Formats: sequence, structure tokens, C-alpha cells
Amino acid sequence: MPNTENDKDLKLFFNNEYVSLKAYVHSKIKDTTDRDAEDIIQEVALKLFSRTDNSSPITNITGFVYRAIKNKIIDTMRTKTKRMSFEEQTELKLLEFSELFYENSSDTYSDTIKIELKKAISNLKPEYQSILIAVDFEGYNYKEIANETGIPIGTLMSRRHRALSILAKKLETKRHIN
Repeated sequence: MPNTENDKDLKLFFNNEYVSLKAYVHSKIKDTTDRDAEDIIQEVALKLFSRTDNSSPITNITGFVYRAIKNKIIDTMRTKTKRMSFEEQTELKLLEFSELFYENSSDTYSDTIKIELKKAISNLKPEYQSILIAVDFEGYNYKEIANETGIPIGTLMSRRHRALSILAKKLETKRHIN
């Protein structure tokens, strides 16, 4: 294995933060065992270490590793989706959805953000809330919704775009207040 700067930084990070990484995985997947959490961390570590020789320098190791682990958790949960409860599926969708708003922030990993996101969605106008939930949480496409409701696809797309814009503004304001 190459001995690049990324390689050294990743080794140090995984050695120092392994327990925290395991706790993070447990916090995101409620029914995980220690073995499952370790498997997720080890798969991510293997993937990251196999790419250290041909990647540019990693400036934020913590964010980089946590993002990789979060993505692995999402992939793992997607494979289990058929066995997940509605509440667990909703939590997964909130995690993915919050990524839209906090892509480059450590706030992505905060349960507070999910709570704020739920509040912000519940405060949207009903027509904005319903299109957002239908498309982003229930997986309907615009054509299905248009056929069911009789509302033109363009109107539905416009409502969802406005809803996302409103959420982005509200959540950005909350992030700067906190």
C-alpha cells in the first residue's frame, strides 16, 4: 500500500476515531449490531485506502470519512428497505433529503437538522407539502401525481421547486441562528 499523505492521514483518523465512527453508524441504523457497524466502517476504510494513491489531497479528513460512511449507511439501508418500517424509511429519506441542504457541512450528521427539516416541511403550504412528500418521500413521479390529481406536470414541478426554495431559505436561516 502506498505511503501517501492521504494514506497517513486516513490511518491516523481511523485509529483515533474508530469508536466514534462505530457510535455514528449505530446512531443512524438503530437495528445494527456491533458486527454490522464494524463491517460498514471496514468496507469504507478499504475503499478509501485503495484510492489514496491516485486521489488529490484530502483537506477535511473528518468530513470526507463521515460522508463516505453516511453514503455506505444509505446504500446499506436501501438494500434493507423492503424490510424497514415506514418510520425507518422516513428517517432514511430525511437523511438523504437533508443532504440537499447541507452537502458540505458537518451539520448533515445532526439529528437537530432532521427535526428542523420536519418542522419546516410541516409549515409549508399544503400544496407544497403534498408535492414534496409525494415526490421525495413516497417516490411518486410527476406523471403519476398529475394523472391522480389532474394538476398539470409543469404546475407540480413548479410547486416542488418553490417548496425546495422555501425549505432552503428556512434551513439556511436556522443554521446561521444556531
